[in-house]
Amino acid sequence: MSGASLVIAIDGPAASGKGTLARRLASHFGLRHLDTGLTYRAVAERLLASGAKHDDERAAVAAAEALDLATLDAVRLADHRIGEAASRVAVLPELRRALREKQRAFGAAPPGAVLDGRDIGTVVFPDATAKLYVTASPETRARRRALELAAVGNHLGEAEVLEDLRRRDARDMARSDSPLRPAADAYLLDTTDLDIEAAFRAAVDYVSRKVASRR
Repeated sequence: MSGASLVIAIDGPAASGKGTLARRLASHFGLRHLDTGLTYRAVAERLLASGAKHDDERAAVAAAEALDLATLDAVRLADHRIGEAASRVAVLPELRRALREKQRAFGAAPPGAVLDGRDIGTVVFPDATAKLYVTASPETRARRRALELAAVGNHLGEAEVLEDLRRRDARDMARSDSPLRPAADAYLLDTTDLDIEAAFRAAVDYVSRKVASRR
C-alpha cells in the first residue's frame, strides 16, 4: 500500500507522547507528518459549528470529504470540547472509511510520512515500513494533557483530565471498527518513565533498523 514511500505508523492512547515523537521522527527522516487525530477533531468541529449531532454519519462524512489535511489548525483543534466530540464521532464506520482514504493518500505520496493515531499500523497502513505503539500510565498521560491544555488556555484539573482519558480509552478500545490496539509487529514503547530524548533515541534506533532491513 505504501509503495516506495517510507511510512512510519505510530499508534497509542491520548497524551502518551506519540504526537511529539511523530513530529521529531518526521523531522529526523525528512518526512511529512500527519496527526490523524486532528482529522477527527476537524470533523467534530464542523459538526459542532453546524449544530449537527455527533452520530449524524452523513454530515460527518460530508465534513470529512471537505477537509484539506494540509490546513488543519492544531492549536484551534486542541479545544477540550472538540476533543470530547471527536472521540464520539470517531466510532462512525463510514466516517472512518472516508478519513482513512485521505490518510492513505497523504502517507503514500513520496517521500512518505509519519502518521500518528489509533489505527495506523493496524488498519490505515498495515504494511508500514515501521510501526510503533506508544503508551504510558493513565496518570502520566493525564498530567501531560493537563499541561498541554493549560498552554493553550484551557485550565482543567488532572483528575478531570484523567477521567476524560479513561472514557476515551474505553471508547477507542471497545469500538467495533478499528479499535485501538497495538499491531502484532509493532515496537512497544512505554514512555511513562522516559523523557522525550530517551523515547526519541529508542524510536530512531528502531526505525533505522527497519529501514535498513528493507534495503
